[in-house]
Amino acid sequence: MWIAAAIALLLVGHLVEGHAILKQTSPAAGSTVTGPDVPIMLKFNVRIDATRSKLQLMTPENKMLDLRVEKQASPDILTAKATGLSAGEYKIAWQVLAPDGHITRGLVPFKVVGS
Repeated sequence: MWIAAAIALLLVGHLVEGHAILKQTSPAAGSTVTGPDVPIMLKFNVRIDATRSKLQLMTPENKMLDLRVEKQASPDILTAKATGLSAGEYKIAWQVLAPDGHITRGLVPFKVVGS
């Protein structure tokens, strides 16, 4: 019986491992950065499909602007650059496709000063 439980735990762990979980961001969530140009980096726990992933910037006026995803330096990292930002509160809206076929998404809020 304990062998079946151990196998079940291993299988569940493997399935969860396939989901893309955001591990690190720049700018960090809730941080304050100096503008007007802000490099963006999102690091995940697994490789992600950059061609099927999307990065957008929500402006202080709640407009959604598409960000161009740059060529991946690493299969688990997405990068982009937001340019010409004025002072205010922004959010990075991200959506990624993981190897297990699941799409995950989220928001990373940050503030721009000194533009």
